[in-house]
Amino acid sequence: MKRKWLLFLLLSVSFVLLLVACNEDTQSDGEKDLGNDADEENSDGYTFGYTSMTQNNPFFQVLEEAIREKVEANGDELITTNPAMDVELQINQIEDMIAQDIDAIFLNPVDWEGIRPALVMLEEAGIPIINYDTEVKDFEYVTAYVGSDNKNAGKVVGEDLVERFPDGGEIAILDSPTMNSINDRIEGFMEAIDGHNFDIVAQQDAKGDLETALGITEDILQAHPDIIAIMGGNDPSALGALAAAKSNNVQDIAIYGVDGSPDAKAEIAEGSQFVGTGAQSPISIGEKSVEVAYQILNGEDYEERTPVDTFLINEENVEEYGVDGWQ
Repeated sequence: MKRKWLLFLLLSVSFVLLLVACNEDTQSDGEKDLGNDADEENSDGYTFGYTSMTQNNPFFQVLEEAIREKVEANGDELITTNPAMDVELQINQIEDMIAQDIDAIFLNPVDWEGIRPALVMLEEAGIPIINYDTEVKDFEYVTAYVGSDNKNAGKVVGEDLVERFPDGGEIAILDSPTMNSINDRIEGFMEAIDGHNFDIVAQQDAKGDLETALGITEDILQAHPDIIAIMGGNDPSALGALAAAKSNNVQDIAIYGVDGSPDAKAEIAEGSQFVGTGAQSPISIGEKSVEVAYQILNGEDYEERTPVDTFLINEENVEEYGVDGWQ
């Protein structure tokens, strides 16, 4: 009887030890699986967010395409949103992208001041901000900036105006105070025409929008029939001014924009009243933004500010750049 009881105890102990060993092996395998899952997650690549002031502008459409091409060529993902000039919507869309665990964001603000709540959220989430084309006011939140030399874009337009009208005259300006890129262009333009007898009889916010600019320009032409030129802060504003001039049969006026868009170049090439544009390259801005983003995420050295050249396109050189696409 004692021998049977001793044998039973030995068998019981052996069984318990076997269960413990199996459990430890199972936990070990589970830990290995978790590690493999983590490795697989890290190998999935980066997810980028993209937001512009509006994707209804061809400039930003081309810029987004340039970013998307390079991001997807690396096997990574780009999430694109369109706030359509609504800063509150842009902030909400950025909050949604943060919830989707983006690794970095390409950001162009609807309102260079009003975007601040989104910048704070991005900083709290530890997400690098590649601010492009238009600087935000609270630049301390920005990781890096890539954009055109907007002040020079306005300056070359102003220099062309002075050359065309050496005696000066009455002019109008279509600006957009919430867009710092346009603020810089207007500043460069004003510096170029300073001291050359130009009288600014109207300066209004066209919001960078063709339809808005059209309506404003019609009112300006009615109130100031003697103006000799209109400066648009971007090409859509200038094209709106052109449409207003054509619809009101006003022919003796020079219209300028900034962008170098295909539509603007086509008008210049046709010899219309649209005589010049301070050109920039959305393709270059997009490609350089992606280069900087990967440098940041990969822990490499990068430039905090990356300028992109701007220059004048007018009737003298428009054929060099063509009218079918962006330079």
